[in-house]
Order: sequence, then structure tokens, then C-alpha cells
Amino acid sequence: MTLIIFFVMLIMESAAAKLCPLRASIDILEGEYFFLCYLESRQERFQEEGYTINWYKETAGKQQLIKETHRIVSQMNFLEFWPAELSDSGDYSVIHSNGKQNVTIQKWTLNVLERNKSSCFNENHLTTEIKSAGVGHSLKCNDLSVYENDSITWYKDCKNYEHETERELNFRSLTVQNSGIYTCKILISREGTIYHSTNTIKLVVEEDAPEAFTLEIVGHHEEIETEIGKEEILNCTGFLGNYMKEDASLYWLINQTFPEQCTGIPENEPSICEEELKKLQLGNKFYITRLLRIKKVRDEDMHHNFTCMLQADESTRIKIVKLKKGKTQDLPVHIFTTGMVLALLFPFVAVALAFVFVMFRVDFVLFYRSICRRDDTAGDGKEYDAFVSYLKDCVSPIEEEREFALKILPMILEENFGYKLCIFERDVFPGGAFVDDIHSFIDKSRRLIIILSQNYVSDRAIYELESGLHKSLVERKTKIILIEYMPISDYNFLPESLSLLPSKRVVKWKKDKSLPVNSRFWKNLRYLMPAKPIKIKTRGHYNNLDLGSEAAQPWNEGCGFNAIV
Repeated sequence: MTLIIFFVMLIMESAAAKLCPLRASIDILEGEYFFLCYLESRQERFQEEGYTINWYKETAGKQQLIKETHRIVSQMNFLEFWPAELSDSGDYSVIHSNGKQNVTIQKWTLNVLERNKSSCFNENHLTTEIKSAGVGHSLKCNDLSVYENDSITWYKDCKNYEHETERELNFRSLTVQNSGIYTCKILISREGTIYHSTNTIKLVVEEDAPEAFTLEIVGHHEEIETEIGKEEILNCTGFLGNYMKEDASLYWLINQTFPEQCTGIPENEPSICEEELKKLQLGNKFYITRLLRIKKVRDEDMHHNFTCMLQADESTRIKIVKLKKGKTQDLPVHIFTTGMVLALLFPFVAVALAFVFVMFRVDFVLFYRSICRRDDTAGDGKEYDAFVSYLKDCVSPIEEEREFALKILPMILEENFGYKLCIFERDVFPGGAFVDDIHSFIDKSRRLIIILSQNYVSDRAIYELESGLHKSLVERKTKIILIEYMPISDYNFLPESLSLLPSKRVVKWKKDKSLPVNSRFWKNLRYLMPAKPIKIKTRGHYNNLDLGSEAAQPWNEGCGFNAIV
């Protein structure tokens, strides 16, 4: 039952859509009945919410409420003109309002055209339909009225046309003589006065240019490659032109002998039989076709002429089909064997390639960067490629970790691979607010390298670390690279924000094993760094780096201050 109601509603909605077209610009003739309308489905929601419906016409750039008169009537979702006048041209809209909010449902531009006093139609108010001769067609009188029992009259070239009174004017087969200007006129009675609406269609019927040969067989003489014992179906199709010729005949001959007719029963079919003649129409073109069915090709069939004969209008066309043995050749054994081996090996090769790619993904990426000279740093406004954060504790200094941060890391990344690091102890001058400096230099860096050890995570200066991580993980301005410099047995010491870091962004330092420039450690670190063409720097910048000298000591104003940089 629900499904039936749905389809009824769908049909009603479709009918309403035809009555209420959504086009924005509409042309009508003066002196005719006309209406504007919108779909009732748009109205129901606003009625439930207490909206009022108002029609407006725009005049001099301002919307003016349309007041009902005897000529202009607002009825539900219709605005009717009894009849339309030239002054009715303009922009119309229907607006729903609840006193606080106005909602425009639909807009139209109405063009009222002046009626031609010497003709029943206006040249600017008609549609043109171009059709080919010989095809069926219908002219439709558009829904010009919402009232039932309207009187309908058709005119051709302003003359009453065969007393037609239906909404559709049907032509079984168009001819050139059917060309003309057709006008559908609907008469509507209101309060004793008769009004009318018209719809004019210009029908142009074109006759196709005559064919060079109106009678012909589709295709040319041909030879068909086949095999002994194979079934073959030979097709013969004749083109008759733009109309069906009743005297046309099409049949097959086998060496000038008529074949037997097919029975339609497979077990009773002869070895060669001819099927029934079939007539076809494609557009305004007519064809006849007949099939010759060869159940099993025999060796003697290779020497027969299968002739298709087309006869009509005292003309004859023929088409000869011959059968010949095809050049069949078995697949060579070595090719078959090679194909089978490759088919069996392909899955293993694919898995092996995938495994190699996963294992050496970092090497492939670095190679690609090197070949293409990819540069992810151009134009991003950053000054440093990475900000280096490591433990600085004047109470229990870890010389090994300081040497890694101040010497080994910059020596490899800056001198060998052209990166620019920001190391607080080396690059920041004393005097500024410590936390502000940390935030500023992290903002200027594309990566944040954290040299992690047990001492680092237990240091009480964790506040500065989490501030930097906030910029990286929350503001997403800088990506994190975590270097596990010393093994950490318990990761529960990590701050909650560091636990969010993906494991793939953690690189483990393995002391002497990681020292060579081509070690896995440096490859993994470069993989996590931004892509940048290699620009090898001179070593002069680090020639004076002496970890034991005073110049290399961490800048602190007192040993009570612990800094994470």
C-alpha cells in the first residue's frame, strides 16, 4: 500500500512539474490567458511553519506586492492573468514570509509579446521541429490551462486543420506536405467570458536526398575462413531505400540450387537450410534480411558458391560468399611452456619485488630525491631545516651526548648533505627570554630533532619540551624526528604528547655502527628530513669547535638552571 501511494505521489509531482516549468524566462502573447506557478511540494513545508505566501513584481529595482484584481488572481500556488497585457512584462517572484524571515521560492522573467494583427501567431513565439519524411511523429499542445473540459482546436497556417480536437496531433508517416505552422488553441470559460491560450509549432519535414542506388546488398563479395565441422551462419541483408517495397525478394542459392527451408527444430534441421525472410526498419530506412545456416562445414562446402539474390523493381543485386580453410596453427610447445612458467613465477616475482621495495624503501626514496633534485624547502618561509633539542645539565653533563649534538650531527647533516641546523648552544645569543627563544626557533625550523635519553625524559625541564611538542603535534607546523641516543627500557617515562609520535619517526643511534655516513642511521635520518639538493659546505665552520674549550660550554647563568634545547 505504501508503495502504491509513493507512485501516485510521484505521478502527481511529475504532472505538476509539467504545468510549472522551472525555466527562468517565459514568452507569452498579449491578450491570452496565462499563469505562473510553482510545485505544491515547496508550499507544504512553509504552511506547516506558519508562513504566508506573497507574489511580487519588480518595478524600478524594487519589489512590489501584487494585489489581486479581477484580471490578476492569486490562487494557491498559481498566479493567473485573465488575460496578459503588455504592461505585465517584468520580473516576478513568490516569497514565503513568517514576519521575521523571507524565503524566495522561485523567480521568473515574463516577456509579453505584441500580437500580430495580420496573423494568428507571432514569429517570435513559436518552436521549430525538424523531422525526416517517412517517420511517425506527434505535435503536442503544451499544458496551457489547469482547467478540465477545455475546448481544443488545431490550425495549420491559420486555417482549421481537419477538425482535430485532441491535445496531440499524430502523423503516422510524415511527408513533405505536412510541413507548416501548426497552432493549438485552447478555449477557457471564466464567469461567462471566453479566454484562450495558444501554442505554435513550426514543423519542417525534410526529404532525404535520393540514394545513388536505392537497391543494394549490404557488403561485398567475401571469403570466410572456417574449419571442417564448424557451424557457420551466412547473413545477407538488402537495403530497399526509404520505403518498404512489397515486391522485394531476397533468397540464397547454392551453386544455382535453392536450399531447404529451416524447420526451427534442431534435430530435424538439414545440414544447410535457409531461414525465414525478415523485414527491418531503422529510422526512415528499410531493409530485408535472410540467414543461411550451415550446421557443419564439410570439405565439399569449400568448393560451393553461396549466392545471395536481391530482387525488386525489376532490378537484381547479387552477393557471392565462399568458404575457405583458415590458417589454423597450434601454439608451439616452447611458447606454451614459457607462458606457463612465467604465469607460475609471476606471483612469486611480484611478492619478491614488494618485499625488496619495503626493505629498501628508504634507499629508493633517497635515490629518487638525488636524481630529481627535489627540494621541499623552497618558498616555505623557514630559516632552518631542523631545531636540535638535547639535554644540557651542568650538574651531571653527558659529554658523549653533547659531542653528538654539537659535533657529529651538524658535521654529517650540514657538511655532507647541505642541511642547516639550529642548535641553541651554538646559534642563540644569551640575553633573551628562554621559553620565547625556544618557541621562535622551532617556528623557524622544518623539523624538530629530539636527542632522547633516560636523563632527558627525567629532567625537570620537561615544560619547555612539551611547549615545543605542542607546536609540532597540535599546531602541526613542525614535524618531529626522535633520535634514541641511549637505549630506554621503560617508555612510560615519555610525556603523553611524545607517545603520540609514530614509531616510524624514531631513529636509533648504535654508536660505532652508526658513525659511517652511509650507515642505516643516517639514511633513515635523511629520509625523515625534508628533501633538499645536496650542497656540501666547507669545514671551516667547525674547525674551531672544541668541546673542551670555554667557547663550547653551554650558556647558563647558573647551575641551578636546566635547559632543554
